[in-house]
Amino acid sequence: MTDRKKGTLDRRHVMRTIVAQRGDALMVTGLGSTTYDAGTVDHPNTFCLWGGMGAAAMTGLGLALSQPERRVLVMTGDGEALMGLGALATIGAQHPRNLAIAVIDNEHYSETGMQATHTQRGVSLAAVAQACGFAQSETIYTEAELDAMVPKLFAEGPFFGVIKVNTQRYPMSIRVRDGAYLKDRFRENLLGAERAYY
Repeated sequence: MTDRKKGTLDRRHVMRTIVAQRGDALMVTGLGSTTYDAGTVDHPNTFCLWGGMGAAAMTGLGLALSQPERRVLVMTGDGEALMGLGALATIGAQHPRNLAIAVIDNEHYSETGMQATHTQRGVSLAAVAQACGFAQSETIYTEAELDAMVPKLFAEGPFFGVIKVNTQRYPMSIRVRDGAYLKDRFRENLLGAERAYY
Protein backbone atom coordinates (compact mmCIF):
# COMPACT_ATOMS: atom_id res chain seq x y z
CA MET A 1 0.00 0.00 0.00
CA THR A 2 1.36 3.41 -0.96
CA ASP A 3 1.80 6.08 1.70
CA ARG A 4 0.42 9.39 0.41
CA LYS A 5 2.09 11.70 2.92
CA LYS A 6 3.74 14.79 1.48
CA GLY A 7 7.33 15.82 2.02
CA THR A 8 8.04 18.79 4.26
CA LEU A 9 11.84 18.70 4.41
CA ASP A 10 13.85 21.43 2.69
CA ARG A 11 16.16 20.03 -0.01
CA ARG A 12 19.06 22.38 0.74
CA HIS A 13 18.90 21.48 4.43
CA VAL A 14 18.89 17.78 3.48
CA MET A 15 21.99 18.23 1.30
CA ARG A 16 23.87 20.13 4.02
CA THR A 17 22.93 17.50 6.63
CA ILE A 18 24.19 14.65 4.47
CA VAL A 19 27.37 16.38 3.30
CA ALA A 20 28.27 17.27 6.89
CA GLN A 21 28.72 13.54 7.56
CA ARG A 22 30.23 12.40 4.25
CA GLY A 23 33.89 12.34 5.29
CA ASP A 24 35.91 11.39 2.20
CA ALA A 25 33.03 9.63 0.42
CA LEU A 26 32.78 10.13 -3.32
CA MET A 27 29.53 11.74 -4.42
CA VAL A 28 27.77 11.82 -7.79
CA THR A 29 24.89 14.25 -8.28
CA GLY A 30 22.18 13.87 -10.88
CA LEU A 31 20.90 16.38 -13.37
CA GLY A 32 19.28 19.53 -12.03
CA SER A 33 18.41 20.46 -8.48
CA THR A 34 20.69 18.01 -6.66
CA THR A 35 23.63 19.44 -8.59
CA TYR A 36 22.59 22.97 -7.64
CA ASP A 37 22.13 21.91 -4.02
CA ALA A 38 25.58 20.28 -3.99
CA GLY A 39 27.00 23.48 -5.46
CA THR A 40 26.18 25.27 -2.21
CA VAL A 41 28.57 22.91 -0.40
CA ASP A 42 31.08 22.34 -3.22
CA HIS A 43 33.73 19.65 -2.69
CA PRO A 44 36.39 18.14 -4.98
CA ASN A 45 35.04 14.64 -4.21
CA THR A 46 31.75 15.58 -5.88
CA PHE A 47 31.14 14.78 -9.54
CA CYS A 48 28.17 16.71 -10.93
CA LEU A 49 26.30 15.42 -13.97
CA TRP A 50 25.08 18.47 -15.83
CA GLY A 51 23.31 16.92 -18.79
CA GLY A 52 23.31 13.15 -18.27
CA MET A 53 19.74 12.59 -17.09
CA GLY A 54 19.29 9.00 -15.96
CA ALA A 55 23.05 8.39 -15.66
CA ALA A 56 23.74 9.15 -11.98
CA ALA A 57 23.09 5.66 -10.59
CA MET A 58 25.22 3.93 -13.23
CA THR A 59 28.03 6.47 -12.82
CA GLY A 60 27.91 5.73 -9.10
CA LEU A 61 28.00 1.99 -9.77
CA GLY A 62 31.08 2.37 -11.98
CA LEU A 63 32.83 4.34 -9.24
CA ALA A 64 31.83 1.85 -6.55
CA LEU A 65 33.15 -1.10 -8.57
CA SER A 66 36.41 0.63 -9.53
CA GLN A 67 37.02 2.03 -6.02
CA PRO A 68 35.84 -0.77 -3.70
CA GLU A 69 37.60 0.71 -0.66
CA ARG A 70 35.78 4.05 -0.98
CA ARG A 71 32.21 4.92 -0.04
CA VAL A 72 30.17 6.16 -3.01
CA LEU A 73 26.98 8.17 -2.64
CA VAL A 74 24.65 9.07 -5.49
CA MET A 75 22.40 12.07 -4.80
CA THR A 76 19.70 12.53 -7.39
CA GLY A 77 16.08 13.50 -7.90
CA ASP A 78 12.93 11.50 -8.48
CA GLY A 79 12.65 12.45 -12.17
CA GLU A 80 16.24 11.41 -12.87
CA ALA A 81 15.82 8.19 -10.88
CA LEU A 82 12.63 7.30 -12.75
CA MET A 83 14.46 7.71 -16.05
CA GLY A 84 17.10 5.17 -14.98
CA LEU A 85 15.03 2.42 -13.32
CA GLY A 86 16.94 -0.26 -15.21
CA ALA A 87 20.07 0.86 -13.40
CA LEU A 88 18.55 -0.30 -10.11
CA ALA A 89 18.29 -3.86 -11.41
CA THR A 90 21.93 -3.78 -12.52
CA ILE A 91 23.05 -2.40 -9.16
CA GLY A 92 21.02 -5.03 -7.35
CA ALA A 93 22.66 -7.77 -9.42
CA GLN A 94 26.16 -6.36 -8.84
CA HIS A 95 25.41 -5.72 -5.13
CA PRO A 96 28.22 -3.22 -4.41
CA ARG A 97 28.54 -2.96 -0.63
CA ASN A 98 30.09 0.53 -0.83
CA LEU A 99 27.25 2.23 -2.77
CA ALA A 100 24.25 4.21 -1.55
CA ILE A 101 21.66 6.14 -3.52
CA ALA A 102 19.66 8.99 -1.99
CA VAL A 103 16.73 10.28 -4.03
CA ILE A 104 15.54 13.79 -3.21
CA ASP A 105 11.88 13.39 -4.10
CA ASN A 106 9.66 16.45 -4.46
CA GLU A 107 7.30 14.51 -6.77
CA HIS A 108 7.88 16.98 -9.61
CA TYR A 109 10.07 17.45 -12.69
CA SER A 110 11.61 20.68 -11.42
CA GLU A 111 13.74 21.35 -14.50
CA THR A 112 10.94 21.25 -17.05
CA GLY A 113 8.07 23.11 -15.39
CA MET A 114 7.08 21.27 -12.17
CA GLN A 115 4.99 18.59 -13.84
CA ALA A 116 4.02 15.75 -11.48
CA THR A 117 6.28 12.70 -11.53
CA HIS A 118 5.12 9.11 -11.10
CA THR A 119 6.00 9.24 -7.40
CA GLN A 120 3.13 11.71 -6.92
CA ARG A 121 0.86 9.09 -8.45
CA GLY A 122 1.86 6.29 -6.07
CA VAL A 123 5.06 4.80 -7.51
CA SER A 124 7.42 3.83 -4.70
CA LEU A 125 11.06 4.06 -5.74
CA ALA A 126 12.10 2.40 -2.47
CA ALA A 127 9.89 -0.60 -3.29
CA VAL A 128 11.43 -0.82 -6.77
CA ALA A 129 14.93 -0.79 -5.26
CA GLN A 130 13.97 -3.47 -2.76
CA ALA A 131 12.58 -5.66 -5.55
CA CYS A 132 15.84 -5.13 -7.46
CA GLY A 133 17.89 -6.55 -4.58
CA PHE A 134 19.16 -3.57 -2.59
CA ALA A 135 20.20 -4.63 0.90
CA GLN A 136 18.05 -1.87 2.43
CA SER A 137 15.58 0.66 1.09
CA GLU A 138 13.31 3.15 2.81
CA THR A 139 11.32 6.34 2.36
CA ILE A 140 11.51 9.14 4.91
CA TYR A 141 9.55 12.33 5.61
CA THR A 142 10.78 13.88 8.84
CA GLU A 143 13.86 15.45 10.39
CA ALA A 144 14.16 12.59 12.88
CA GLU A 145 13.98 10.04 10.05
CA LEU A 146 16.64 12.00 8.14
CA ASP A 147 18.96 11.92 11.14
CA ALA A 148 18.46 8.15 11.36
CA MET A 149 19.02 7.62 7.63
CA VAL A 150 22.22 9.60 7.12
CA PRO A 151 24.55 7.05 8.81
CA LYS A 152 23.05 4.31 6.61
CA LEU A 153 24.23 6.21 3.53
CA PHE A 154 27.81 5.63 4.66
CA ALA A 155 27.42 2.08 6.02
CA GLU A 156 27.36 -1.26 4.20
CA GLY A 157 25.07 -1.34 1.20
CA PRO A 158 23.80 -1.20 -1.37
CA PHE A 159 21.40 1.18 0.34
CA PHE A 160 18.56 3.11 -1.31
CA GLY A 161 16.83 6.00 0.43
CA VAL A 162 14.02 8.23 -0.77
CA ILE A 163 13.86 11.58 1.02
CA LYS A 164 10.54 13.33 0.56
CA VAL A 165 11.02 17.10 0.33
CA ASN A 166 8.75 20.06 -0.26
CA THR A 167 8.55 21.88 -3.60
CA GLN A 168 10.68 24.89 -2.58
CA ARG A 169 12.75 25.95 -5.58
CA TYR A 170 16.09 27.71 -5.44
CA PRO A 171 18.22 29.52 -8.01
CA MET A 172 21.07 27.65 -9.67
CA SER A 173 23.97 27.96 -7.28
CA ILE A 174 26.86 25.79 -8.37
CA ARG A 175 30.16 27.66 -8.29
CA VAL A 176 31.68 25.87 -11.27
CA ARG A 177 29.75 24.92 -14.41
CA ASP A 178 32.63 23.71 -16.56
CA GLY A 179 32.09 19.96 -17.01
CA ALA A 180 35.63 19.23 -18.17
CA TYR A 181 37.07 21.07 -15.19
CA LEU A 182 34.79 19.24 -12.74
CA LYS A 183 35.77 15.89 -14.27
CA ASP A 184 39.48 16.70 -14.12
CA ARG A 185 39.23 18.03 -10.57
CA PHE A 186 37.41 14.89 -9.45
CA ARG A 187 39.95 12.55 -11.11
CA GLU A 188 42.94 14.42 -9.70
CA ASN A 189 41.48 14.46 -6.21
CA LEU A 190 40.66 10.74 -6.41
CA LEU A 191 43.74 9.38 -8.17
CA GLY A 192 46.40 12.03 -7.65
CA ALA A 193 47.83 14.31 -10.35
CA GLU A 194 50.37 11.72 -11.57
CA ARG A 195 47.78 8.98 -12.16
CA ALA A 196 44.78 11.04 -13.22
CA TYR A 197 45.58 11.03 -16.95
CA TYR A 198 47.49 7.79 -17.47
